[in-house]
Amino acid sequence: MKTRIISAIVLLPVLIFLVVSGGLWLKIAVGVLSLIGMHEFYQAFSKENKSLHLICYIFAAIYIIFIDQIIHGNNYFNVFVSVFLVVLLIYTVLFHNRTNALEGMTGFFGFFYACFLLSHVYLAREYQYGQMLIWLAFIAAFGCDTGAYFVGITLGKHKLIPSLSPKKTIEGSIGGIVTATALSLLYGIWLRNNFIMEDVDLLLLCGLTGLIGSLLAQIGDLAASAMKRLTGIKDFGKLIPGHGGVLDRFDSVILTAPVVYYVMLFLIQM
Repeated sequence: MKTRIISAIVLLPVLIFLVVSGGLWLKIAVGVLSLIGMHEFYQAFSKENKSLHLICYIFAAIYIIFIDQIIHGNNYFNVFVSVFLVVLLIYTVLFHNRTNALEGMTGFFGFFYACFLLSHVYLAREYQYGQMLIWLAFIAAFGCDTGAYFVGITLGKHKLIPSLSPKKTIEGSIGGIVTATALSLLYGIWLRNNFIMEDVDLLLLCGLTGLIGSLLAQIGDLAASAMKRLTGIKDFGKLIPGHGGVLDRFDSVILTAPVVYYVMLFLIQM
């Protein structure tokens, strides 16, 4: 626990700096974390096929480099995904003696799970009002974790999904949702009182993000647990002392960041 707390204290200022700075610094950070996360995923599910993994790393780097095209409304991502998939299919055909379709699908999924979903931290930050609203991704994720933990240890009696996570309870799950939603609404009230955001219903945006984000934060955590149980590993990596790897630390944010981005996309007209 001590190591976990020290790591959090050290990394928190770095996280704040990157998110506040945005732009190139955040893009580089998201790109590096995405590549590390993909590597962790491939090590868990498919250690041997390094050539196929290299293709996925290259396409992930291309995606991050040109990610701003998505913000500008171009059809870049549609073309990118199509080309990426075709290249993987070509590879599995030409080198069928050293790979198979399942490994190709694992490579494709690894990119979407560890890179595409996490990249929404950058997409949300660079969207209109993103400098202030991106924090909802972390409020939803960490607020849910904190609320679920404290409610779970005080009131928890009924197991949520014991086969995946023996310690999680239904009461803790509800506590996490309530805590994250309440914190998000409080943040929305603070924003409304201190900043002018034209044509934005901040309470609706923050409430939706907190509610949906807290639900998906728990799904992200449980999905990561399911993957680790399937592959027989305790953690995806050892990059962050006391926390594990990138996918262990950001398993909730991987799903809350897209919630923030798409709620913003729906409620804010650029």
